[in-house]
Amino acid sequence: MIEHVVITISNFAKSKKFYDAALAPAGYRAGFVDKDAGVVGYVGKDGTGVWLTPGKPQTAQHVALGVATRGGVKKFYDAALKAGGRDNGAPGPRPQYTPDYYAAFVYDPDGHNIEAVTHNKR
Repeated sequence: MIEHVVITISNFAKSKKFYDAALAPAGYRAGFVDKDAGVVGYVGKDGTGVWLTPGKPQTAQHVALGVATRGGVKKFYDAALKAGGRDNGAPGPRPQYTPDYYAAFVYDPDGHNIEAVTHNKR
């Protein structure tokens, strides 16, 4: 099991705004914020974490976050787009992965591919 992931960001304010909105539907909240260092640590209900650290992103990353329902996938997608994300795949089934795979994909401000996924049929 993955305990946390770290994503390199180039603009603290822009990325924090995006991730505050995009991660909320997946149950993540900012638990640690150091504006001076440009670091934000988000904690999920299950204790997993997503950390943002400053730097120059070398390669775009793909991070998939599990959500409970298909409605949660849509909430993630809508919130991420409203917060400045770019569409990379609207909410919908992805049977090419597994029969119950339902996901949405959004690029964050640095071009990282952030996904919300559920295997729940509701």
